[in-house]
Amino acid sequence: MTNHLPPSALRTFFVSGMGTALEFYDFVIYGVAAALVFPQVFFPDLDRLTATLLAFAAFGAGFFARPLGGMVFGHFGDKLGREKMLVITLLLMGMSTLLIGCLPSHASIGAAAPVLLVLLRLVQGFAAGGEWGGAALFGIESAPAGKRGLWGSFTSMGIGIGGIFGSLAFAVVGLAYDDNLVDFAWRIPFWLGGVLVLVGLYVRVQNNAQRPLSKNQTVRLPLLAAIRLRPRQMLLCTGIAFGYVTIAYIGSTFFLAYATQLGYASTQALLFDISLSVAIVISAPLFATLSDRVGRRRVMIAGAIFMAAGFFAFFALVGQHSLPLACSGYVLVGALMGATQGPIPAFLAEQFPQHMRYSGMSAAYQIGAALGGGTASSAATAILIASGNNPLGVAVYGSVALAIVALCSYGLRETAHMSLAELDGSN
Repeated sequence: MTNHLPPSALRTFFVSGMGTALEFYDFVIYGVAAALVFPQVFFPDLDRLTATLLAFAAFGAGFFARPLGGMVFGHFGDKLGREKMLVITLLLMGMSTLLIGCLPSHASIGAAAPVLLVLLRLVQGFAAGGEWGGAALFGIESAPAGKRGLWGSFTSMGIGIGGIFGSLAFAVVGLAYDDNLVDFAWRIPFWLGGVLVLVGLYVRVQNNAQRPLSKNQTVRLPLLAAIRLRPRQMLLCTGIAFGYVTIAYIGSTFFLAYATQLGYASTQALLFDISLSVAIVISAPLFATLSDRVGRRRVMIAGAIFMAAGFFAFFALVGQHSLPLACSGYVLVGALMGATQGPIPAFLAEQFPQHMRYSGMSAAYQIGAALGGGTASSAATAILIASGNNPLGVAVYGSVALAIVALCSYGLRETAHMSLAELDGSN
């Protein structure tokens, strides 16, 4: 007999947060490899900066499969249940990651190598598009009263933990192979990711506690219902996702390539990335808890403003070519990033009633993620090239994205102190 008792915080964290950590480990190691390795492995005939631009473009291709994944898994998640979709998304991500680690290089099969890379990246993006919304909702819909922000942030913490695992895997492999990742060592983190996904699958398959879905036979297509009944919320949630994911992927991929461009070693750059992820894991639940108390909008708007200032401070610190100062810059950015990343899952989910929630929040978030994250690293790199390696333009670009986050957050209703029953019954 199925157990519908509310799961504990720890159990929910392992299903929502750690499952997402393993999935986004796979996502992050691709970004790390795109910054450090793939230019030489898949685009060896081009100069380093142009090859990096193309590697980021291949990285961005996966983002354009994310809206489709969000729509497909969101639909069936609203119809059949959240957890079934979480198992499928994790399995797809693990398989594609393992296969990327087995890909021949450009030297072996020519142009077919980057083509296969992009195809597998599309599968990764499709899976990631369904993962985020389902994992976040598992935490939010299981949360005790007054803690939806905190429990929703388990997913945000999982993304940060996945970043730590991914960067740490490359750092350890880099040290073991004397920083020579290009020949063979880059494949090891991808193989490890395929194995680690089995752990996440075990946790999710074993879990049998889920808030029952309401039976609403009148809504055949939840996404169309969300677009028809909540068009303003869909648009503003997409704007928040666009702005946030833009700065998130500037931070997790472009910053890594920028550090190596300044002369920092690959292992040092990975240390910076780990520092940023650790700061997010710590700050995201703190700001999410604050949003439970004072409201989502206040935290999101203040976080966006301070984060914009942090972008300018980051480039000043990293440009000093000092390891402690550079680490401080990454920690600062990660801590401020948590101010928006922490409350986002609950803030977006609360804009939709249960029967269209997975579809509405996933589609909005993933469309924004595709438009923002899919172009962020390439756009930032292009701005850096056009400005003669002056990072000021990149800081302005990030600030514009954060202004969009603040404005769209202001336009949404405050939902932190409404019950799930009130949210589910609202029109």
